[in-house]
Amino acid sequence: MNAATLSYCGEEVRRHDHDRFLTCLFAPSQARDHLFALYAFNLEVAKTAEVVSESMLGRIRLQWWRESLDGIYGGNPRHHAVVEALTGTVKAHDLPRALFDTIIDGRELDLEDEPPRDLAAFEAYAASTSGALAQIAAMILGAKDAASLKSADHVGTAWAMTGLLRAVPFHAARRRLFLPQELTARHNLEQRELFELRSSDALKEITREVAARARWHLAEARHANAGFTRSALPAVLCATIARRHLKSLERAGWDPLDPVVLNRRHGLAWRLSLAWLMKRT
Repeated sequence: MNAATLSYCGEEVRRHDHDRFLTCLFAPSQARDHLFALYAFNLEVAKTAEVVSESMLGRIRLQWWRESLDGIYGGNPRHHAVVEALTGTVKAHDLPRALFDTIIDGRELDLEDEPPRDLAAFEAYAASTSGALAQIAAMILGAKDAASLKSADHVGTAWAMTGLLRAVPFHAARRRLFLPQELTARHNLEQRELFELRSSDALKEITREVAARARWHLAEARHANAGFTRSALPAVLCATIARRHLKSLERAGWDPLDPVVLNRRHGLAWRLSLAWLMKRT
């Protein structure tokens, strides 16, 4: 796709969420801009913690998006490029508001100083932010049956958990820890060591446990996704990328700071093409 032909939302997703952008390229042309609108909305709420200087400002920003949803569902959308695009998407596909609210509510945790208390809370965060997003994407592509939505939820959850493992170096460089507190305490993770970007057996074991749970979600998703048509498959194609990243982590001994893991991005388009052709994520 020529960048010159992209909508505003498409360009935002291409620049800031390239993995999901690649999955959109496999969607039917008439649905592609709707997916871009959805993922651009996600970018707007996901970057909240990065663009504010204090948590209260972040909550104000998230509230602005809740009120924007009021306008979208109340027939009076705000004049904002993403809001206007999302309005058309919501109307075209009769999307339920509850899932959008779930995404925004999940992003409240980004503004907290404390990481998730345990693996269950970590999973709940992943489900609320990315699982809900994948369900909406599935709806846009026509997969609205319970089994398909369950599969999408599992894929989105696994994708977010994998993404948080990939983001360990990014968070550590900013002296932020987003791994489950119960795991870091049980394995005696030294935060100072992590913040200096030094690996440890504790970090590797925590990564292994989180990755195992992400793989469980991917297995559950594959079990449930028999009803996905090829045209709806882009909603869950991120599973292919997640499996690849988890395999890279395993080869690196579950070290998220390993340079090979950080730089392993070639061949994604080819792998997505193969998954789409075979109807298997």
